[in-house]
Amino acid sequence: MAKRAGWLGRLGSRLSRMEARLDERRAEVEAEAAGEPPLPAAAVAAPAPAPVVPAGPLAQSERPDPVTVIPWGVRVAAEASWRLLLLAGMVWVLMKVISEVRLVVLAFAAALLVTALLQPFVVRLRRLGLPRGLATAVTAILGFVVIGLVGWFVVWQVMENLDDLSNRLREGINELKSWALDSPFHVTEKQINDIAKNLSETIGTNTEEITSAGLQGVTVLVEVMTGMLLAMFSTLFLLYDGKRIWNWVLGLVPGAARPGVAGAGPRAWRTLTAYVRGTVLVALIDAVFIGLGLYFLDVTMAVPLAVFIFLFAFIPLVGAVISGALAVVVALVTQGPVIALAVLGVVLAVQQIEGHVLQPFILGRAVRVHPLAVVLAVAAGGMIAGIGGAVVAVPLVAVTNTVVVYLRAYSRERHYGAASPTGPAPHGATAVRAAALEAGDDQRA
Repeated sequence: MAKRAGWLGRLGSRLSRMEARLDERRAEVEAEAAGEPPLPAAAVAAPAPAPVVPAGPLAQSERPDPVTVIPWGVRVAAEASWRLLLLAGMVWVLMKVISEVRLVVLAFAAALLVTALLQPFVVRLRRLGLPRGLATAVTAILGFVVIGLVGWFVVWQVMENLDDLSNRLREGINELKSWALDSPFHVTEKQINDIAKNLSETIGTNTEEITSAGLQGVTVLVEVMTGMLLAMFSTLFLLYDGKRIWNWVLGLVPGAARPGVAGAGPRAWRTLTAYVRGTVLVALIDAVFIGLGLYFLDVTMAVPLAVFIFLFAFIPLVGAVISGALAVVVALVTQGPVIALAVLGVVLAVQQIEGHVLQPFILGRAVRVHPLAVVLAVAAGGMIAGIGGAVVAVPLVAVTNTVVVYLRAYSRERHYGAASPTGPAPHGATAVRAAALEAGDDQRA
């Protein structure tokens, strides 16, 4: 029995070794078939270690990546938010810079508006054979003389009629006092005298504030004169070297974006020119017809009021209301409520004709700005830079709208080959200059 047991034990060990060698050979064959180096025998024979199961809540499932947990809408909102914050910061810094140099910015903007009005005269004089310098000098001198004469005429008319206006104002106050005494509101003369006394005491108490306001007015006058000189010099150089300045600006634009900017520039300038010409014509018509109404109604200072109406017409929406209210107040003080109502009727009629006939017919589709955009632009411009900002806001929005529409059409045609109603390619001298600048960039590269 002992011999049989030893023999069976040796047989079992031999079978175990044979099984191990078969497993090793099978592993080598599988490794050769997979293109991997064969595993050592110890690795094949050794049993695989048991997996270690972690304790705690992670034993069931692993924690997912936080990025995959955030919803898609939240991720998109976050991506858009930081970009909007960056743009808002850039706009805020730009507004701060503009507010620091507001006088220079408004002067240059006024120069652009005057240049858009006077440039056609320079072109006509050049076609008649005048040199560029002489045509620019003649146009600038005549334009500045006309603007100066208009300002002098307004001041002269106001000074000439100031005494008459003061007398009429005193008479109007007396009539208003008599009406208040006879009105059903039971106002006594003592109450009216107390109001006048309180007003006089208020003026006497706030003498320092009034004096500081006067000094501030002097500072404003100096700033206005400085801005006018800057605008005059800027207009002169824009009329004379406008193309060179534009070509220099094109040189600052990267080569990839230069064709689009070269095409958008002339279209923006045409929009600005159309806006200035249309606004001048509409303002002139308003001033003439409302001035005639004031003249036939025998309102004091009819001509200066007509000039004020012309000047305030350059402020969209707000200017017409202010100038019309000024005319009605002057008529009320000098001629009474009946004439004031008649003046109000004339102002409303002319403004209705302007809004529904003149502006759509004269401006047409050259300046396509929604009325809501006009209101918001005027409000924002007035808050940022006062009257000058309100004047510049609407043409700035119109030019920006033209540039954006053109660049969108240009990008669409460039990438997709779609037809564009505005035409993507620059033309004329601008196209030649853009091509030359691109060639120069290619050579330098």
